[in-house]
Amino acid sequence: MSSHRILPLRHLAAGLLLALGLLSLSAQAQQYEQVGAYQIHYSAVSTDFLPASVAEAHGIQRSPAMALLNVSVLEEVEGELRPVNAPVSGTVGELQGQNRTPLEFRTLREGNTQSQVAVFRIRDDEPMRFDLEVRYDRNRQPAEVGFVQRFHIDR
Repeated sequence: MSSHRILPLRHLAAGLLLALGLLSLSAQAQQYEQVGAYQIHYSAVSTDFLPASVAEAHGIQRSPAMALLNVSVLEEVEGELRPVNAPVSGTVGELQGQNRTPLEFRTLREGNTQSQVAVFRIRDDEPMRFDLEVRYDRNRQPAEVGFVQRFHIDR
């Protein structure tokens, strides 16, 4: 697993959250990994944070016990970042255990941006491990991206 950086959301034209206008530009950040000229961005948030109209328009269940994983890829071309259609597969599960759940990704497009998104059940106050394979370039092996995140269910 390579190291990751935090990048202000305003720099992520291809991110689903930016494209849908779901989060404030100044208050949020997204993580990414650099692979050559490609940036693989990822973030996971509770679906309860989505406005009802946005969730309904994209067929996403809003629930404090569910979260949305968003993965988008940008390629740097001549000093500019452009979105790349990059299929994603992966699992989520316990940090130490073998209990892994496959993530079912689908593509969401908004204008010229595109993201791969998957909805999954949150485990309250328990670290969850994400292991992803991102096919950012069809002529190369998929990039392996892994991260851990803890969620809290507001009741």
